[in-house]
Amino acid sequence: MDSIKNKKILIVDDEPEIREMIERFLRKEGFFRIYTASNFTDALAVTRLEKPDVAILDVMLPDRDGFSLLSSIRSFSDMPVLFLSARGEDEDRLLGLGLGADDYIVKPFLPRELILRLMAILKRVYAANTVERLPVFRLGHKTVDLDSAVVVMRANQELPLTAKEHSILLKLYENQGRIVTSDALCHAVWGDESYGYENTLMVHVRRIREKIEEDPSNPVFLLTVRGLGYKLMAQESR
Repeated sequence: MDSIKNKKILIVDDEPEIREMIERFLRKEGFFRIYTASNFTDALAVTRLEKPDVAILDVMLPDRDGFSLLSSIRSFSDMPVLFLSARGEDEDRLLGLGLGADDYIVKPFLPRELILRLMAILKRVYAANTVERLPVFRLGHKTVDLDSAVVVMRANQELPLTAKEHSILLKLYENQGRIVTSDALCHAVWGDESYGYENTLMVHVRRIREKIEEDPSNPVFLLTVRGLGYKLMAQESR
């Protein structure tokens, strides 16, 4: 977590009191590499020079808007961005998220909420490099290594897992021995666009069984719970 507090944060807002308030709360939380800008031009210059790790961008800026700023930043940086806006219209929010913003918060906001949302973004983007390794577990004579995204067979032969197979197995492993609904699995794999993917999920489950089961037609590890979803019966390895 200390490494997250080392991250460089850029605050872009044309209202000095809002910049100062956000900076004050960030410093209270232990952040100390904080940069500020009050307009599009300065913000772009600071981003190029200092290469911040995350930016809090106001939508309404005096020279150009925050959406234009994000578009310009995206031409050379993929740092995460949280938008601040006095306007709460869905169109604005969707435009910001569509341009690649990570979150969107409407003014007036509670400083604590802003900090929590910022921390969530930082953990998601940067803590992934520091978290413990993903699980490795046995399924009969085979070992599923989610850290390397492979199924290890006898004689150390390896079958690679696709990204979607990996997501499904991870979700099942996190709930091993318990039923995971088809909806929950679809959401884990396809996110908010998961509606209507149940049949596709079944195809992925069948492919996973071909890799992990001795007899895929009579599974003993990845079980179907009719009308509900699936359940993984795993043996802990690490």
